[in-house]
Amino acid sequence: MDETEQLRALMEADRWIDRVSSQREHLVEIAELSALEGDLRGFAKDLQEAKAAQNPVRSAYEAAQHDTERLSTRARDLEKRLTSLTANARELAAIHTELEHVRQLLSSAEDLELGLLIDVEPLDEAVGAIKAHAQPGLARRGELQATIAQLQSTLDEEITSLRAARVARADALSPDLLKRYQGVMSRVGVAGAALVEAGRCDGCRIALSPLDVDRWKAQAPGTFMACPECGRLLLP
Repeated sequence: MDETEQLRALMEADRWIDRVSSQREHLVEIAELSALEGDLRGFAKDLQEAKAAQNPVRSAYEAAQHDTERLSTRARDLEKRLTSLTANARELAAIHTELEHVRQLLSSAEDLELGLLIDVEPLDEAVGAIKAHAQPGLARRGELQATIAQLQSTLDEEITSLRAARVARADALSPDLLKRYQGVMSRVGVAGAALVEAGRCDGCRIALSPLDVDRWKAQAPGTFMACPECGRLLLP
C-alpha cells in the first residue's frame, strides 16, 4: 500500500470515528427525550401552580376534619357521662351545659368542614388530572433513557474499536507525513485530508481554482498539496 492509500485509509478511519461519534450524540431518541423533557417541565410548572392553590385549602380542610373529630369525641364522652348513675344533679347540669356548647361548636365545625370539602375537591381533581396526563410521559422518559444508554454503550464500543484500528493506520504513515496530517486535523477537525471531487475539496466544499487543480494534478507521487482554503491534504 503506497502513502496515498495509507493516507486515505487514515482519513477514512477518522471520518468513521467522527460519523459514529456524531451519531452517538444525535440519536433520534435524544431528540425525542429533549422534546419530552420540555413537556414534562410544563407539567411540573402546572402541578406546582395547582398545588399552590390546593395546599392552603387542603390544610384548612384537614384542620377542620381534626376539629370535627375532636368535638365529636368530646360530645360522645359527655353523652356517656350523662347516663352515668354516679353523677349528681349539679354535675349532670354542668355536663349538659357543656354538651350543648360542644354540639354547637361541632355543628359549626361540620359546616366549615363541608364547605372546605366542596372547595378542595376540584383542586384535588386538578392536581390528579395533571399527574395523570404526565404519567405516560414519565414512563416514556424512562424507556428513552434506557434505550439511549444501551445505544450509546454499543456506539462507545464501536468507537473504541475504530480508534484502536486508527492507531495501526496512523503508524503506517511516515513520521513527517503523520505530523503534517495531525497538525492540519488539530486545526480543522475530523480529518487532516480530503478528497477532490468534481474540482472541489470535499472537506471544506470549496471549489479549487483551475490553476490549483492543475497544480494538484501535477504534483509528484508521494507529495500532497494542501487545500488553499482549509489546509487539508488533497487526495484523488
